[in-house]
Amino acid sequence: MILKLNDRHKDIVLNYVGKEPSINLFIIGDIEQYGFDKDFQEVWGSFDEKNNLTGVLLRYNNNFIPYIENLNEDVSEFKKIIKSYKGNKFISGKSDIIEKFKDIFNDFEEKYMYFCQLKEKSKLLKWDDSIKVATEKDASRIHELIDTIDEFSVQDSIKEIEEKIRDNNKVVYYIENEKKEIITVSQITAENSKSAMVVGVATRKDYREKGYMSKCLSKLCSDFIDKNKSLCLFYDNPKAGRVYKKIGFEEIGTWIMLVERKN
Repeated sequence: MILKLNDRHKDIVLNYVGKEPSINLFIIGDIEQYGFDKDFQEVWGSFDEKNNLTGVLLRYNNNFIPYIENLNEDVSEFKKIIKSYKGNKFISGKSDIIEKFKDIFNDFEEKYMYFCQLKEKSKLLKWDDSIKVATEKDASRIHELIDTIDEFSVQDSIKEIEEKIRDNNKVVYYIENEKKEIITVSQITAENSKSAMVVGVATRKDYREKGYMSKCLSKLCSDFIDKNKSLCLFYDNPKAGRVYKKIGFEEIGTWIMLVERKN
């Protein structure tokens, strides 16, 4: 049985997806922040004959994130819901779950990433007081650094960075040089009560392979672990993966995003 969920289902849903809090970081964060009654967000649940929750599907705009604990669960009703929405859609989630949804689209682009988690501090590097936490006033300097990174094809505008920092939707740790240029950043987004996502880790080209990024990221991770939150991140660059593993991140799965191609 499929039900569209509401506030009275909140504890049931969060307990279900909370069994894998890192993998379900986006579902947990979106429900905690936006709830169930927004035009851009809806949540459905599948229930068995004993009224136990067996699966969750979240829609945030045209992004659909399904989660099932048992991979043998029937997801056909979730597929019907996704198909019923117009426009170009994308589906993302744990790879072995998303494999069950590939037949929805006639044509799609697939992005495959490794998913890592950090829960403890034993391998973090030492840091010093050169690491700072950004405020809204640092937005233009952050933007200027990110604009130099070839790997980042899309980035927030200065105004968007300002707004996200002000609204606590983004946390940025950074190191600057003697010219007050930001030379490395490590950022947090999608923070919820259990975990947070590391994103936008970047270092100015002339300062790479000198340990700045690892030191900055170690400080950020330490502060969030002290808040009893696990840290998660995606990567598809093996070189970056080696750096993350060096400070204690461990692979816990793979993540797939299916992007429907325009007809």
